[in-house]
Amino acid sequence: MEELILKLKEQLIEALNLEEITPEDIDTEAPLFGEGGLGLDSIDALEIILILEKQYGIRLENPAEAKPIFYSVRTLADFIEQNRK
Repeated sequence: MEELILKLKEQLIEALNLEEITPEDIDTEAPLFGEGGLGLDSIDALEIILILEKQYGIRLENPAEAKPIFYSVRTLADFIEQNRK
C-alpha cells in the first residue's frame, strides 16, 4: 500500500504540474481539495479521473461518487486497491 501511495503522489505531481512539491510534501491523509490540503479544483479532478483510467483501468461510473474517493491520497489509494483490474 505504501508503494501505491508513493506512486500516486508522483502521478499527481506530474499530471497536475505541481513542480514545487515533492511526494514527501503531500500529506497522505490531508484533503486534496479546498483549504488545508493541496487546494485542487475541478479541473484537477478530471486529471485524477484520467490517472485512474489510464494507469489503473478504473472507470468511475458515477462522477458523484468521486467526492469521498478523492478526499485524500489515502482514500484514493484505498479505492484503487479495491477496484484495480
